[in-house]
Amino acid sequence: MDKTELLKQLRIDRDAPPEESPSRTRLWIGLAIAVVTISVAAIWLISREPAIEVTVVAARALPSTGAGTSVLDATGYVTARRQATVSAKITGKVRDVRIEEGQRVEAGDILATLDDAEAQVEVQLRLAQLESVRSQQAEAVSASANAERVLHRQEELSQRKLTSVAALDLARTEAEAWRARVASQGSAVRVAQQSLQAARVQLDNTIVRAPFSGVVTVKAAQPGEMISPISAGGGSIRTGIGTIVDMDSLEIQVDVSEAYINRVQAGQQVEAVLNAYPEWRIPAAVIAIVPTADRSKATVKVRIALGTRDPRIVPEMGVRVAFLEERGGAAADGGSPPPRGVLVPVSAIRQDGDTDIVFLMRDGRAERRAVTLGGTSGDSRQAQAGVAAGDPVIVDPPADLTDGDAVTVRE
Repeated sequence: MDKTELLKQLRIDRDAPPEESPSRTRLWIGLAIAVVTISVAAIWLISREPAIEVTVVAARALPSTGAGTSVLDATGYVTARRQATVSAKITGKVRDVRIEEGQRVEAGDILATLDDAEAQVEVQLRLAQLESVRSQQAEAVSASANAERVLHRQEELSQRKLTSVAALDLARTEAEAWRARVASQGSAVRVAQQSLQAARVQLDNTIVRAPFSGVVTVKAAQPGEMISPISAGGGSIRTGIGTIVDMDSLEIQVDVSEAYINRVQAGQQVEAVLNAYPEWRIPAAVIAIVPTADRSKATVKVRIALGTRDPRIVPEMGVRVAFLEERGGAAADGGSPPPRGVLVPVSAIRQDGDTDIVFLMRDGRAERRAVTLGGTSGDSRQAQAGVAAGDPVIVDPPADLTDGDAVTVRE
């Protein structure tokens, strides 16, 4: 080859496209992968469904008791069989009040005192009258004794014919008169004693005492106010010092519809739930069915005894009761198997056509479960199949909740 051709081969072609290096190629490939990854993550975050907040409770095992499920539910109130608004027996001004709401008092304790100035004066007056009558009685007894001695001497003189008949008759008359005077003074003494006793009773009536042991629920009077056992009208005079409740006499009273009273009987086991403590189930039993009906409401009153005493139970609390079905036969002998199923809240149960269902929470998802329902126990229902004890049951599930939806526990 000649030198001219060799020089042509060494010439640089400036119009040819530059060749890319391998490092730059890898950079572009990495950028493309990053863009695709970010795009996919953004699409996934946008399309991901939000979790539904729900409330979850654990299904409870049925208690192994001698009573079955509820045959009737009712509502009522806690009442006290012994409750009294304590007042004074007389009208007077309050001098001292020694009670406060919530205070425990025993029978005979002083609750309040009234102004006793007039009563004290009356007692002193009756005492003075008694002393005066007793002095008159002593004088009459002494005079009567002297008249008896005169009569005795006149009778001796008369026997010896040394006195006149007129003198004997006069002595006998004087003696009889003083005997009558002594008897009269004895009666006067007894009257004075009774008057003194009455004055002392009036003095004692200025002290207001507790008629029985209990807890003060109302303090109705203050020092300086007038109080009277009867209402005087106008509201200026109080009719009571306070109200005492015997907490040992608390019971439940419910009104049961006439149509269902045949499901209740004396001695029947009852489960009571206070509105203030919905998770606390109190054992109870029917005391009696009051043998009369309320014509206006078509109900019959039922008295229920509480199976436990607790400071949390106070009068006038609202309560829901479930009258339980008594087990018979082998159950009464302890030979029947334990009750089947668990208790789930009534608010967790939904209707899906003809099927009763509940939703459980499993791994952050709602799981639909068909259940077979039994009886009612308070605010819970027996699920005989479909749910096991301890399963997390969703309470008050949203209407649009479906199987597989993402859920999270509400704070």
